[in-house]
Amino acid sequence: MESGLRYVEGMFKDNSEVVTRALEGIPHEQWMRRPSDASNSPMWVVGHIIWARGALLRTLGSKWTLHWAKLFARGAKPEEILEYPPIEEMRERWGNACQELAALLPNVTPEFLAKPHDRPTFDGTVGGYIAFLAFHETYHVGQLGYLHKWLGYGQLAG
Repeated sequence: MESGLRYVEGMFKDNSEVVTRALEGIPHEQWMRRPSDASNSPMWVVGHIIWARGALLRTLGSKWTLHWAKLFARGAKPEEILEYPPIEEMRERWGNACQELAALLPNVTPEFLAKPHDRPTFDGTVGGYIAFLAFHETYHVGQLGYLHKWLGYGQLAG
């Protein structure tokens, strides 16, 4: 693995563990609660994290797909979604995405990281895109941690 990628690999690993704890720690009846009408629910935040993890997996060469992921894409409005996937399916797909990422990251080469990329990126490269996705995921994992504590289930990290 490219040495510069070790840092973001650690971020993804820690994020994976925190989200997994949240998926086990929030009872079904709490998944749709929101602190305000302008806030996201734990359901939407987890779905969005899974959606973004899928984008990362595809960038790394995976054929990863998920029919409900578009419900959680950037710009999706939580209040407009009428039917979410079952929590059990989200847990399973999250676990699969974590395993696949752990298998793919060690094979990333410096040449691959240096390739140009047109998505949000810190420097116009695939490596910059991967780093951006690590930042993006961590941002939403923080939201999930807040929601977990707001719901009364304690903190997920720290």
